[in-house]
Amino acid sequence: MSSEIVQLVEQASPYLTAAVGAYGAAVLTRAEDAAADATVTLGQRILGAVWRRRDEEGQEELERVVDEAADEQDESYTVAVLGRLLRLALQDDAELRAELSELLPAPGAGSITITASGERSIAAQHIGNAYTGDGHGTPRP
Repeated sequence: MSSEIVQLVEQASPYLTAAVGAYGAAVLTRAEDAAADATVTLGQRILGAVWRRRDEEGQEELERVVDEAADEQDESYTVAVLGRLLRLALQDDAELRAELSELLPAPGAGSITITASGERSIAAQHIGNAYTGDGHGTPRP
């Protein structure tokens, strides 16, 4: 199996799990709700992309697998079942791989961690002027 497929499955798993957990098998036919959580909506879009590429029999199988995953209380099982389903769908479908690559955030995107430690420390992703301590006046240009 290609590393591209493995990476796509790993990236998509949290979204699929959230969508199936929120809607169960109805995720396959539910219209997007503007108030829906972005994670759930992305999972729904991923499953929708897989759904559209299947014939009627394949759609019934997908619905059965998603329904089974939604009923399962063990999240690791749900992740494994949905991951397998997505790997199989991606194996022979370059168009689906391209579509999911566009849908999913780049690896590491959105996972910025900023930590400040110690007295008067500052933490920021982007910063202009920052002054800590006593006796600082207004900065001069």
